[in-house]
Amino acid sequence: MFKAVHINKAADKLEVAVTQLGESALPPGNVTVRIAYSTLNYKDAMAITGQGGAVVRTFPMVPGIDFVGTVSESADARYKIGDWVILNGWGVGERYWGGLSQVARVNADWLIPLPQDMKPQHAMAIGTAGYTAMLSLLALERHGLTPEAGDVLVTGANGGVGSFAIALLAARAYRVVASTGRLEEAEYLKDLGAAEIIDRRTLSEPGKPLQQERWSAAIDSVGSHTLANACAAIKADGAVAACGLAQGMDFPSTVAPFILRGISLLGINSVTRPTSERIQAWARLVTDVDVRKLDAITHEIGLGDVIESAHGLMAGKVRGRIVVDVNR
Repeated sequence: MFKAVHINKAADKLEVAVTQLGESALPPGNVTVRIAYSTLNYKDAMAITGQGGAVVRTFPMVPGIDFVGTVSESADARYKIGDWVILNGWGVGERYWGGLSQVARVNADWLIPLPQDMKPQHAMAIGTAGYTAMLSLLALERHGLTPEAGDVLVTGANGGVGSFAIALLAARAYRVVASTGRLEEAEYLKDLGAAEIIDRRTLSEPGKPLQQERWSAAIDSVGSHTLANACAAIKADGAVAACGLAQGMDFPSTVAPFILRGISLLGINSVTRPTSERIQAWARLVTDVDVRKLDAITHEIGLGDVIESAHGLMAGKVRGRIVVDVNR
């Protein structure tokens, strides 16, 4: 038997509880993992509370888009009993049972080894948010971005991806301009490494398709008018890594920045990246993340605290990262 956050749906009403399950209830998979830590992300909170759209695609569901733990059973030669592994994405917590549980059974292709020099707690403090931010930075660097090129814009700066993007860019000596709707959090963003703070309202309304060149590149987790305005103000031959849609899925722009300035829009899909890219991203996270700053923005809870914390997260009452010790 093991404990898990369990979501079911009856007569269009969500039933959410921390409950005991038998391993016979686990879905098919060729690797079973004893989970040590998971996280509580915004998407997990949406699934648990039923707010913000249909995250869960099948019921019953165990939410949790991240986990780290040790292999307890394996039918795949790449993993043996006792190996530490990480999982991010692949639809777990949405289509497949996820990490807010003491046990998971998954496809071996979804796993990567926990980097040797990383603590399990830190892996989950980073989670999908930090991993996605690193994928965005790597994409910009492959495009040719260097600190000498000039300022880099980060939108959605107070969100998980935005916060990590600021810290990762600053660690590589980029000058970061952070866009946020919570200007009262300016000192927090500066502590992460932002050199300048701007009000998100300067980007979130309709703007001209081509604007004064301001930034060498951007990491955008917002979409909609914010992404369009970011593209309109990127310097010639610069690039925008688009990795989120907090404002919306629409992109009310024109081809002007792409043709007249030669900028590039780089789509970041963190869910189904191949193993080699995941390992590269996590290897960089080992070296680029300041664990002292990570500890300062991380709050640890137990599995029994998840449901209450999910409602707090949806209400905007949570700042920083929530790591879930599933065994307490």
